[in-house]
Amino acid sequence: MHVTLKHAQQAIDAARKKAEELDLKMCIAVVDSGGNLKAFERMDDAWVGSIDIAFKKAKTACFFGMATGELGKLSQPGEPLYGIEVSNDGLVTFPGGVPIVDDEGYLVGAVGASGSTVDNDHKVAEAAVKVLGVTELPEHPWRT
Repeated sequence: MHVTLKHAQQAIDAARKKAEELDLKMCIAVVDSGGNLKAFERMDDAWVGSIDIAFKKAKTACFFGMATGELGKLSQPGEPLYGIEVSNDGLVTFPGGVPIVDDEGYLVGAVGASGSTVDNDHKVAEAAVKVLGVTELPEHPWRT
C-alpha cells in the first residue's frame, strides 16, 4: 500500500504551514512505500541543495522505517550501522525524515524536509506526518 496523492498533498500543506509558522523556507518531499517521489514542494527562496536532501531524508525514513535522526544514532562510529549513509545511492542520517505509518501499522511512505537546522527540519516533517496518523512502526528490531 502506498500513500495516496491526496494524503501526500495534505502532508505537504501541513509541512508548509509549520514552516511558515517558524518563518522557514523549506523543501518538502513525500515518497511512497517504495521510496519513489509522490509529491514535492520547494518554497520560494528555499535552498536548491535542499531539494536532494529532502528527497533523500524521505527515502531514508521509508527504507528503514524510522526517523532519520534515530537511524543517525545507529550509524555513528562504533555503532551497528556505521557507514550506512553511503548505501542505496546515498542516504541521510540526520533529522528531517519521518516515516508515514497508517492506522493499521503499515509503512505507506515518508516525508523529508530540508532548509533549516535539523531540529527545525524534523519539526516540519513531523507536522506533515501528524495530519495523516502515526510516525513510527509498531515494533522494530533496531529500535532502542
